[in-house]
Amino acid sequence: MAEQESLEFGKADFVLMDAVTMPEFMANLRLRFEKGRIYTFIGEVVVSMNPYKNLNIYGRDTIEQYRGRELYERPPHLFAIADAAYKAMKRRSKDTCIVISGESGAGKTEASKYIMHYIAAITNPGQRAEVERVKNILLKSNCVLEAFGNAKTNRNDNSSRFGKYMDINFDFKGDPVGGHINNYLLEKSRVIVQQAGERSFHSFYQLLQGGSDQMLRSLHLQKDGSAYRYICPGAQIKCSINDGAEFKAVADAMKVIGFKQEEVETVYKIVAVILHLGNLKFSVDGDMPVIENSKAVAIIADLLSTKSDMVEKALLFRTVATGRDVIDKQHTEQEATYGRDAFAKAIYERLFAWIVTHINDVIEVKNYDTTVHGKNTVIGVLDIYGFEIFDNNSFEQFCINYCNEKLQQLFIQLVLKQEQEEYQREGIPWKHIDYFNNQVIVDLVEQQHKGIISILDDACMNVGKVTDEMFLEALNNKLGKHAHFSSRKLCATDKTLEFDRDFRIKHYAGDVIYSVTGFIDKNKDTLFQDFKRLMYNSSNPVLKMMWPEGKLSITEVTKRPLTAATLFKNSMIALVDNLASKEPYYVRCIKPNDKKSPQLFDEERCRHQVEYLGLLENVRVRRAGFAYRQTYEKFLHRYKIISEFTWPNHDLPSDTDAVKKLIECHGFQHDVAYGKTKIFIRTPRTLFTLEELHAKMLVRIILFLQKVESG
Repeated sequence: MAEQESLEFGKADFVLMDAVTMPEFMANLRLRFEKGRIYTFIGEVVVSMNPYKNLNIYGRDTIEQYRGRELYERPPHLFAIADAAYKAMKRRSKDTCIVISGESGAGKTEASKYIMHYIAAITNPGQRAEVERVKNILLKSNCVLEAFGNAKTNRNDNSSRFGKYMDINFDFKGDPVGGHINNYLLEKSRVIVQQAGERSFHSFYQLLQGGSDQMLRSLHLQKDGSAYRYICPGAQIKCSINDGAEFKAVADAMKVIGFKQEEVETVYKIVAVILHLGNLKFSVDGDMPVIENSKAVAIIADLLSTKSDMVEKALLFRTVATGRDVIDKQHTEQEATYGRDAFAKAIYERLFAWIVTHINDVIEVKNYDTTVHGKNTVIGVLDIYGFEIFDNNSFEQFCINYCNEKLQQLFIQLVLKQEQEEYQREGIPWKHIDYFNNQVIVDLVEQQHKGIISILDDACMNVGKVTDEMFLEALNNKLGKHAHFSSRKLCATDKTLEFDRDFRIKHYAGDVIYSVTGFIDKNKDTLFQDFKRLMYNSSNPVLKMMWPEGKLSITEVTKRPLTAATLFKNSMIALVDNLASKEPYYVRCIKPNDKKSPQLFDEERCRHQVEYLGLLENVRVRRAGFAYRQTYEKFLHRYKIISEFTWPNHDLPSDTDAVKKLIECHGFQHDVAYGKTKIFIRTPRTLFTLEELHAKMLVRIILFLQKVESG
């Protein structure tokens, strides 16, 4: 255990606690945080505290200290996990993945960037041009995706409002040769409305603050964000992101990635169109809906490379097929507003998806010939929204929290499974461990025909006007007996729930109250075909490409698209299957306080996160009897100096016999078990005693050598 930390910083691995209790866990977490040690292991899981300050622990010298070392040889660090995942991939040609979890503001995105940075630094010192190009694009893609996918929320100035899973492909030499990004559920409702104290996506403010006067003139925009209805609440809010400087960084990154000049121009035209759309005003003249500010329509048409009358028609009418006839159905003022908002959200979502696809086209592994290059292995890095409990939780939080249940389920299965398999492999009996299995909550949400998503889809499929209240009624009827579901109707005395509006799910991370308002609309996610046709008929080739289904005529569009919740559920099931096929490493991020303060350790907030991340169970599983395990050869190498039978060499038939002899002569045999290839030590105490003996012997040997030299 060379170069380990001293115990004044607490236990570097929670597995070495004297007693597995919450108070002891919290005391160790606090001590390490206060001493500036933000990383702690639980076996092969790293627990990371957001320090809310810059720490000088990610530089070149730190990278060198972790490069190629074993997990336990150095103090806990993100780099240790990144190196372990890289080594496992390289040595055993295994696909690995690093799953980063924790709530909003706990430091997930930063952690994923440091991991990428580490992998980029340790691969290919030979500077092969292609490898350098791939690494550079992977690192630069962060900045672009954050500009368009992140926003200031009340919990975090740079909150990812989408989930990201990135595969990095390596050749047989262990050099990165490409990659692929998957994005999940961009929170597009933020485009048209934000909660108090929050901003829309960074891209809007960056354009207004960073765009040149000439650029803003060509987009018909002014610098003052409060002039635009969609983003004005956020325009006055202080944010630690420097919008002007970021705009330039993003432009630079897009160039490096390979976006062409006209593509970048189209990206900002789309951002501008959304701002102009938000300022359209509809009113009714007689019984005809009209747009009051027709100048804005002309600007939108110009930016979208289409005609004013076509834009106006798409905003005010809807083409419907009735039998053989195709008619233009006039919108009410309310329908026109709904259509416009849906259009703004859809354009932004398409833009984001197009940016991701564009990055993938550039980094995708091209013509990789396995016969020449050997097996292509991957490391996946998952940075996905943490559990969210806000004052008002809607459809988005429902999806995000379901995603977290799903990942927690995977964590439980894999951590338990891995431990049990290691014991089996080594021929050591396994002791059953009690833990909460959250599969019951996953089923509550996703089970076919019975789960909440199925009930929601049924409500959306009904012909006729189905309201959010009717959906809640269906939930009450079908889930009334479920232990993890409740509503005011099912529990009349519960004043925290509002009649006909709220339902509560007992999640593994605590109870969350969801308001059904908007669930049906958000799930149907309707965008009138007229808008898709408008975009497809644009003379701007980039825009046209983003809207391929706009080429269908009104009579061809019959198949009902999948709902938002079902699409999300399918992508989550695919993600979990993908992760389960890889060897996982975990980073569990914790937010020490809500004030973003580097000093404050908020006991209650931290304990809540430790509880719902299941960290104590994780320690119990990891210790199911044994706190520490090591191969005989390595164990012997470290401790042989503490016994005359093994120092400097032994004459026993095998290393296993030598280790047994060493353990017996110190009387530790009651505290160990011998596996096929490893020794397992039950209590941390024994390990600490071995360490003390080792340290004393080292001192004696050094003194002896000094004597010999001076003698």
